[in-house]
Amino acid sequence: MHRTKDSRYCEAVTAAHPISRAWLSTGETGAPNYDEFADDSAITEVIAKKPTSMLSVEMPHRAPEARAADMGFYECLPAAVERLTALQQSGRFAAEDETVVAYRISDTDGRVSYGLFCMVDTDEISTSPQEPGRVIRNEDVFIEKVEERAALNSALHHLLSPVLLVQNSRTDELEAALAQACTGEAFVTDTDESQRQHQIWPVADPQLRRQLCELAGGGDLIVADGNHRSLAVQVGGLPQFLAVVTTPQSVDIQPYHRLVSTLNMSASDFLTRLRERGADISKVAELTTPQNAGTVHMYLDGETHAVSLPDVSGSVVDRLDHARVEAVVFNDVLGMDAGDSHITYVGGDYPPEWLVQQVDSGAAQLAILIAPVTVDDFMTVNLERLKLPRKSTWFTPKARAGLVLSDLR
Repeated sequence: MHRTKDSRYCEAVTAAHPISRAWLSTGETGAPNYDEFADDSAITEVIAKKPTSMLSVEMPHRAPEARAADMGFYECLPAAVERLTALQQSGRFAAEDETVVAYRISDTDGRVSYGLFCMVDTDEISTSPQEPGRVIRNEDVFIEKVEERAALNSALHHLLSPVLLVQNSRTDELEAALAQACTGEAFVTDTDESQRQHQIWPVADPQLRRQLCELAGGGDLIVADGNHRSLAVQVGGLPQFLAVVTTPQSVDIQPYHRLVSTLNMSASDFLTRLRERGADISKVAELTTPQNAGTVHMYLDGETHAVSLPDVSGSVVDRLDHARVEAVVFNDVLGMDAGDSHITYVGGDYPPEWLVQQVDSGAAQLAILIAPVTVDDFMTVNLERLKLPRKSTWFTPKARAGLVLSDLR
């Protein structure tokens, strides 16, 4: 049983709870999450243009002055503490106690998505069928990133970016309750790089607050974005983590591609080795994202190829294109682990033209474009408590960093 500090708001049946002390943005602090960038230099550019954004706190070693001094992440933690304190003291954030925060994202095409900023019990995280818990984490992670997030949480005594969780129970009710909470004037409106509007409403009504907690935390919660952040709170021994709970109706799964900086062999040798391992390869005129599973598109040496990788037996995970790329292309042909530093994972916000440019410029030798994981496969993997290959689901719209913080003190 999980009990909150104040039973007026949430009953013990829920894993979702109010934020004891929240800091709500008053403007100009919103930012993409640090892991949405395929190129670290782009983080520096954002910080330079918008020094009050949460990226300046989350990625202090990517700030222009830190890059100029060639400072590492851990060296820059004191600067991160100073920046966050300065933002709070200058009025960029307003404190709110015992609250949950309704969240609405409005796209340029008229689509609206909803979520709830709240705290979720860390001991509900489950990573296998043998591990009980309602929060299902489904991807492998990069341990170095987890350690950095844990160190940042410890230094700041704040959680800055939410874990995006998809609720699979009573989702219509949750969606309707969130829409009800997102009425009247928003506390703040933040417009992102794609011109989406991100708006928040702290929930003042205790009855609605309790209802939202019960709906958000009453069923299984699938980690859609934030596997590293959720593991970092476990590593740090924190009892709860900051989350945005949303519904399947409010999210889509976009492609997640790969760039390889070096092959250590010629393009012709690479293609020959793929064929020797059972791949069927044919040239195509243009690099595009495949629409259906079974074939991936590869761009190297100025040419695009449609590649059907050999079928594999096993679980639904083993049959995913992302897993077959990892097993056949990375492990067998290139002799790389999926965590190799020569591999960059590129989310669906980056178009095929960008990947072509990376290869043509010499920044990479190979681009691999993979069809998005279907919602059905995603749900099957999670309900079976299996793990997806790392960086295989790019959920949109992304929950914005820097809108709601959780103070751990």
